[in-house]
Amino acid sequence: MSRPIAVSSPPVLAALEAALGTAIRGKPEAIHLALICLLARGHLLIEDVPGVGKTTLAHALARAVDGTFQRLQFTSDMLPGDVLGVTVWNAHTEEFEFKRGPIFTNFLLADEINRTTPKTQSALLEAMNENQVTVDGQALALPDPFLVIATQNPAEHHGTYPLPESQLDRFLMRVRMGYPDAASEREILRLGSGAHAGHVHSVCHAAEIVELQERVQDVRVDEAIVDYLLAIVEKTRAHESLLLGVSPRGSQALFRAAQARALLEGRHYAIPDDVKRLAVPVFAHRVAVNSRALLGNRFDAADSILEDILKSTEVPL
Repeated sequence: MSRPIAVSSPPVLAALEAALGTAIRGKPEAIHLALICLLARGHLLIEDVPGVGKTTLAHALARAVDGTFQRLQFTSDMLPGDVLGVTVWNAHTEEFEFKRGPIFTNFLLADEINRTTPKTQSALLEAMNENQVTVDGQALALPDPFLVIATQNPAEHHGTYPLPESQLDRFLMRVRMGYPDAASEREILRLGSGAHAGHVHSVCHAAEIVELQERVQDVRVDEAIVDYLLAIVEKTRAHESLLLGVSPRGSQALFRAAQARALLEGRHYAIPDDVKRLAVPVFAHRVAVNSRALLGNRFDAADSILEDILKSTEVPL
């Protein structure tokens, strides 16, 4: 029997949103999506030009939860061992010892992930999919919760290695920060160094996040909403402008995200709007646009196609 869920948003989630809002001005939607990603046990990819708050959002989220945090600045000369750890010889014990890398943490900020080579990028695949890493044939569990928050610069910038589809599919959603509006940017200028991730205080423990993640699974999703979700997925697979539609992993991702959004908004059941609002951030990085429809950034084209699909898909009452 499922545990009862409160019909009001848990106070800890409101506190998290407020804490993040002190560091990220004028971006409530980005904050909202980041919390949904955390609740759904997903990983978050933040793409945008430098200087709009990608790293600040990631750092603030990690500081707001009293868990362990590591930051990796990805560069072209990084190796998988710099992420996972290395096995070294201990002269005192005369045995090999594994020195754990920065991936053994609750929150891993993978800054500018597309500036490192595909070999190093792939070191994250098992961790993001199975919450473990395998070293020398031994599977090592990662802490719970475990969240990768990766930032990347647009692919057209110099010195980038585009993430392959298999890597993109491991991220629950992709968000963009965008430039702040005039009022928010004025506030940023006035506050100066008085508002940034370093001033965010912890408002909850990692164990509380794990409990909330478990409660997400109890959120009810009616069959009509599942049918609506699957109709959207099927249209991505049949669309003439898409070479690659949404995979079953993508379907599962949107299902979990819809449950997480419901909990964040204080509901014990999902509604069609949960699916509709999250379809683009969950699906846009999972589809491949063909050359005829590709105008400018690949994600811009994917966003536009998905918006058209949503408009043409009947929403259940």
